[in-house]
Amino acid sequence: MNDVLNFFSGGLISAGPWALVLITLAMTHVTIVSVTVYLHRYSAHRALELHPALKHFFRFWLWLTTGQNTRAWTAIHRKHHARCDTEEDPHSPQVLGIRKVLSEGAELYQAEAVNQETLDKYGAGCPDDWMERNVYSRFTFLGIALMGAINLALFGAIGITIWAVQMMWIPLFAAGVINGIGHYWGYRNFECADASRNVLPWGVLIGGEELHNNHHTYPNSAKLSIRRFEFDMGWAWIRLFEMLGLAKVKKVAPKPVVDRDNAKPAVDLDTLRAVFQHRFQVMAQYRRAVIKPVFEQEKARACEATRGFYSRARTLLYRDQRFFKSRHKHRLANLTEHNHTLATIYEYRLRLQSIWSQTSRNSSEMLDSLAQWCRDAEESGIHALQDFVATLKGYRVQPARV
Repeated sequence: MNDVLNFFSGGLISAGPWALVLITLAMTHVTIVSVTVYLHRYSAHRALELHPALKHFFRFWLWLTTGQNTRAWTAIHRKHHARCDTEEDPHSPQVLGIRKVLSEGAELYQAEAVNQETLDKYGAGCPDDWMERNVYSRFTFLGIALMGAINLALFGAIGITIWAVQMMWIPLFAAGVINGIGHYWGYRNFECADASRNVLPWGVLIGGEELHNNHHTYPNSAKLSIRRFEFDMGWAWIRLFEMLGLAKVKKVAPKPVVDRDNAKPAVDLDTLRAVFQHRFQVMAQYRRAVIKPVFEQEKARACEATRGFYSRARTLLYRDQRFFKSRHKHRLANLTEHNHTLATIYEYRLRLQSIWSQTSRNSSEMLDSLAQWCRDAEESGIHALQDFVATLKGYRVQPARV
């Protein structure tokens, strides 16, 4: 009897408190890597290819630690992108409220996982082999129970605590932080057509998934980091897998090629293609090179009577109005009504964005619109706008990867 009690109190592995913490973090990290590399970047978006052995390891580990089904996760995530921040989005805090998504994220996932229409429409290309049909999908809770038994055998009674941490890791960070905070709080590099945001500094804990705005802008990119200070842990693992011959990257976000020193005197079809290819970077550059400096100049010149219009108003000049509250619209209207220069750069932002937003236009019509936009901007008398046009004319089509 004493031998049995000793076994369950100490387990097969004798480790101190800090060693147990490190072991727990290591196991949860494997789970995060499985989610971000296998479920997310490979299964949902096909941004890379993975070796069959590595794919099956990830499937097995997720069965043990989450009970998640590849097809269900993939389908729900694809639907999230297709219907992002609308009434049909399975877990949008913009629609359901941040509190509900944070506290009931796992429940929202489970509710959508039994929606056969979602599985049929968005779940194509997922595993359907013997193991998937007869083990992983059929006995979803068996893997979780087996993980608990393994932890108990290895670490004794404290293994139940380790198991509990493993079980809450994905519901907390994926369903809560990524699906909730990732569409509510944080910064945005790009003004894509949803409310996604980057959340820092959680890179090690959630594998780069915190770079959510980058991902929604370029969903088929295997690399989620864009700016120098951003760190994508999932990308580090992908690069390691590539070195070992276990992965092959198919696509990453395009990098603009800008040759301002040899800019063309006028935009042409090549310029249009380059601007369209890098349209999100173009608008981000417009924000940095035009809106930010002009706003600061006008704010410094403001008189006492109009200074209040500038409070927390700069972001309104480049944010999508679909996510504005009434107070935001009122503040933007007051700002542009009382400042002609800011009204002008705001109007030019809308005009530039509309060039590629109207999909019914052919390339000739889009080129005419872009050329007219450049001529008008050059004649605006606003130095930042004129300088931006010079940069725009330097955009080149990115060379094809060999």
